Amino acid sequence: MTAYLRLVLLIAGKDLRVEFRTRERVAAMGAFVVLTAILFNYAVDRTVIHPRELAAGLIWIVIVLAGLLGLGRTFELEKEDGALQGLLVAPVPRDALYLGKVLSNSVILLAVVGLTVGVFAFFFQVTIPGNPLPLAGVLLTGTVGFVALGTLFSGITAGTRMGETLLPLLLFPLLVPLITFGAASTAHLLAGFPPGESAYTLRILIAFTLVALTAGAGLFRFIVED
Repeated sequence: MTAYLRLVLLIAGKDLRVEFRTRERVAAMGAFVVLTAILFNYAVDRTVIHPRELAAGLIWIVIVLAGLLGLGRTFELEKEDGALQGLLVAPVPRDALYLGKVLSNSVILLAVVGLTVGVFAFFFQVTIPGNPLPLAGVLLTGTVGFVALGTLFSGITAGTRMGETLLPLLLFPLLVPLITFGAASTAHLLAGFPPGESAYTLRILIAFTLVALTAGAGLFRFIVED
C-alpha cells in the first residue's frame, strides 16, 4: 500500500511541477473566474434580486466551466511530447496513474475554487460563515467528484480530433447531481443555516464522489489501452 501511494504521489507531483513551471492552466482558469464574476456582476439587476441569492449556483457553474478549461489539457502536454506512452509502458498500475492525475487536478482546481469564492464574496456581498469548515468540506467533496469524472473523460477525448469540444458534451449530463446538491448545500451554508441542515445533500455529494472515483479507477485502463 505504501508503494502504491508513493506512485500516486509521484505522478501527482510530476504534473504539479509541470503546471507550476508553465502556469498555463492556472492562469487561464483564474482569468476566466475573475472575468466571469465581473460579467455576472453587471448582468444581475439588483433592483429585482439581490446577487447573494444567486451566488451559490453561480459559484458552482463557474467552478465547472473553469475546471473544464484545465481538465481538457490533462493529457495534452504528455500526448504532444510522447510522454504518455512512456507512462503506459512503465510498471505503474493504471488506477495509480488515474488517481495521481485526479490528485494533481484537484489541487489545481481547489486553488481556483478558493479564488472563485473570494471573487464572488467581493462582487456579490457574500458573507463567508464564521465556521468555514462545512463550506470547505462541501466544495472539496464536489471538486474531487468533478475532477474524478473530468479526468476520466479527458482521457477519452484526448485521442479524438474534437478534443476539448467533446469533453463538456460528454461530461455535463453526468454533473447534474453534483451541481444540484452542491449548489443546495452551498446556498444553505452561505445563508447561515446550521451545517446539520445540509448533511443530507453532503452525503449525496460524498456518494457521488466515491462512485466517480471507483468507476474512474476501474475504467481508466480500458481507455488508455485503446
